[in-house]
Amino acid sequence: MRFEGKGAAMSADTVVVGIDLGTTNSAIGVVDAGIPILLADFEGRRLVPSAVDFVAEGQVVVGHEALRRRAMGTVVTSAKRLMGVRGDAGMISLGEKREVGAEEVATEVLKALKQIAENRLEHSVNRAVITVPAYFNDAQRAATRRAGEAAGFVVERLVAEPTAAALSYGLSRLGESSRVAVYDLGGGTFDVSVLELREGVFEVLATAGDTRLGGDDFDNALESLMLRAVGWAERSLTTEQVARFREEVIRVKHMLSEHEAVAFEVPFFEGNESLTGSVSREEFQQVIASDLEKTAKLCRRVLGDAQIEATELDAVVLVGGSTRIPAVQELVERFFGKKPDLSQHPDEAIALGASIQAGILCGAYQNLLLLDVTPLSLGIETVGGLMNVLIPRNTTIPCKAGEMFTNAQAGQAEMRVRVLQGERELAKDNWELGKFNVRFQAAARGQARVGVQFSLNADGILEVLARDTSTGEDTILEIESAAVDVDDEEVEKMVNESVEHAFEDMSARHFAEVRMKAEELLPAVEVAMEAGGQFLSDEERKVLMSAKEEVVQAIDEEDVATLKAKVESLDQLTEELAAHLVEEAMQQHLLEKMAASEE
Repeated sequence: MRFEGKGAAMSADTVVVGIDLGTTNSAIGVVDAGIPILLADFEGRRLVPSAVDFVAEGQVVVGHEALRRRAMGTVVTSAKRLMGVRGDAGMISLGEKREVGAEEVATEVLKALKQIAENRLEHSVNRAVITVPAYFNDAQRAATRRAGEAAGFVVERLVAEPTAAALSYGLSRLGESSRVAVYDLGGGTFDVSVLELREGVFEVLATAGDTRLGGDDFDNALESLMLRAVGWAERSLTTEQVARFREEVIRVKHMLSEHEAVAFEVPFFEGNESLTGSVSREEFQQVIASDLEKTAKLCRRVLGDAQIEATELDAVVLVGGSTRIPAVQELVERFFGKKPDLSQHPDEAIALGASIQAGILCGAYQNLLLLDVTPLSLGIETVGGLMNVLIPRNTTIPCKAGEMFTNAQAGQAEMRVRVLQGERELAKDNWELGKFNVRFQAAARGQARVGVQFSLNADGILEVLARDTSTGEDTILEIESAAVDVDDEEVEKMVNESVEHAFEDMSARHFAEVRMKAEELLPAVEVAMEAGGQFLSDEERKVLMSAKEEVVQAIDEEDVATLKAKVESLDQLTEELAAHLVEEAMQQHLLEKMAASEE
């Protein structure tokens, strides 16, 4: 079978495939004659379970067959939640001292998808667009890219999942102008984005999400509910029992979307004993209510970031398998005040959107443009422990931003650049992505110049460049190798605290700025008093010393208003002394000039 596009067969060099690398299922697609289609395996299945059985060293089984082997104890599912997590926390145990990383699991899933595409297209496939949750951080995005490369792809672009879904939704609406929210609740992750669609331009206005919230959490809650119903809540299960019961849990979850109550049974669960019971939709909704409320909080935030009201949205598009749950649809309708748009296939929309983006890159679409955003602010630490934001969150990517910095001390020949991510005013309250030292030619205080530039590419991966302007020498930090692992609850807490503590943070920032001015002024006053002592009466000297002590005391008391007033007072008291010193310096310079001319 060969697919045609623009009247000619697509070759290995020109074709770009789109991939949804999902927590539960994955899919691969391509644009054929202007239409995005998903590629099916030889049994006609377009969805590939993101499950990998590591049978033995160098031997793996992927997809449907792997799911059938879950009782073996070597099958990994839902590995996406651990993408980009470093160290032991990112490893998955297979027993017998064997373990694998999420990146390796993703690589095997991508290899299987690549094979499907090559079988259907009848030629090699080397270029790909891969989707990621909008709230994936730098480490998670970089790990996804590495997995794609290890599978044999040139990863042309990483695209946020709700943005991909919006592409799928908007392809048939190119002549329209509208604002839409995409509510994407999958097996392991949740994202919500607000986009503006106009004349083929898809612009993301804001995004929010949680990369550890989804159908897996609903499965866990339902599993606990069902085990309690049969009196097994406190009993330990074997690997085989866990696998068998989990299958029944997922079946029941799916059935509850259609029925008010569902009976369940696991025959011969332990010897001749079978597990039987029933669970109602109402009971299920109660145990997942707190997780659904988390999605509502994120929806509230994304509307605030986009600076629009829910009533201004033209549609709320649902994608992701978990949006089939009636409670999810009811929450969305209640929150946004309109019935959700169910026009997109919940399991396939993201892969179709990735295929559309792939089509844009290979020229299959000439009239589409995708503008995505970065989910969190990026900046560096400056003197006084402040966060200096260079790229605010929800800035359209790709983008570049830079600023010039100078040396804080005379003779300083090195500057530490500490790269931060977060929404707080003080550096200590944000996350460090990486740091490096920049050497420059020593100079008087405030005379050296170091330019720092942030470059955020279309994948959302950051590169930091620092340049000594006097020599042109560059220092570059690849943040993808230095990114921290940040739990999504910490992200949620960070953004919430940035709002809750906005006044406190701003006050702390103002205090730090005034304190820096005070710490600069105090030694300058000391020098001035020593150099111009002859211009001061005993009373004036006493007043200056008292004003200095009041500034020091105000620094200790950490009251911004008091410190600001004391600094201004000390500054005014030294104005006359400074004028005398300037006049004396000018006279000395004039005398030296006259002496030089006489010679």
